[in-house]
Amino acid sequence: MVQRLAETAEGQQREARQQPHVCNLSQDTGLALYRDMVLGRCFEDKCAEMYYRGKMFGFVHLYNGQEAVSTGVIQALRPKHDWVCSTYRDHVHALSMGVPARQVMAELFGKEAGCSKGRGGSMHLFSKEHHLLGGYAFIGEGIPVALGAAFSSRYGRDVLGNTSSNAVTAAFFGDGTCNNGQFFECLNMAQLWKLPILFVVENNKWAIGMAHDRATSDPEIYRKAAAFGMAGEEVDGMDVLAVRAAAQRAIDRARSGEGPTLLECLTYRYRGHSLADPDELRDEQEKAFWAQRDPIAALAAQLIRHDLASPEDLDAISKEEETRVVDAVEFALAAPEPPPSDLKRYIWAET
Repeated sequence: MVQRLAETAEGQQREARQQPHVCNLSQDTGLALYRDMVLGRCFEDKCAEMYYRGKMFGFVHLYNGQEAVSTGVIQALRPKHDWVCSTYRDHVHALSMGVPARQVMAELFGKEAGCSKGRGGSMHLFSKEHHLLGGYAFIGEGIPVALGAAFSSRYGRDVLGNTSSNAVTAAFFGDGTCNNGQFFECLNMAQLWKLPILFVVENNKWAIGMAHDRATSDPEIYRKAAAFGMAGEEVDGMDVLAVRAAAQRAIDRARSGEGPTLLECLTYRYRGHSLADPDELRDEQEKAFWAQRDPIAALAAQLIRHDLASPEDLDAISKEEETRVVDAVEFALAAPEPPPSDLKRYIWAET
């Protein structure tokens, strides 16, 4: 069983359609992609440290290993124009959307300076300013919200006559969501009305402790798009350049009025489902296979190979992002708690 899982994963990665376009990548873009992924990895590692030191509480789901998906998709969007809807594994999505590390970390500590004013915590990051529509604790819960944002964009253009209303929304969710009724209902509506939305499946092979190929009759999720006449694409989710290229194709289709895309990114999480998960169900051989495909190391190798960066350049970026994360922790620890007088605030809209 373990060997079959590893062979399946390897086969999927071999067959995934890849268009890295390294030769067309500028140095600035390549380094920006690298920096974004390194920030995400450093941030999550520090979260684990704070959790195990008893400084951070509640459910904390980390993103290690999946950075190429967040960076590849979100860096292809227009900042503060397009929208993103996340899941309970939302820290790195928030960082990629430009939410400051200080605000994200403060939210994880339940502080007033957090992006959700300390009321949301790890699974409910939100920032209107940065067009982050929120993280959601229940699987599939954010997909209808993302659909609403895409509908608003189309309605603004077609009904209200706002020619600049061409925002695209990216909805992130995991493979475990793809047998959920909301998933199918939203795909149907999106294709029926040609809504500008990108459904991003982060297929990390495991839904908590259930292996993907044991939970679904057709493990190739992107094929489900065909039932709705929708564009579907599978991509190597450990290659940020391949993800970025696929996302750009999907975003271009959405913005030009051609409708949605179901993008399945084949990836892997390097930690357990949450920091409370001892991660004893996954075989060490499987984890070792995916560790060899680390997306950050892969991009670093490509940048060096194509003379877009030196090892010293990349090491300097890593140190800068580590410093940023340490600063975020210090800021969060020193930030004030929400005042008790505000206990009932933010429950209802304020006018």
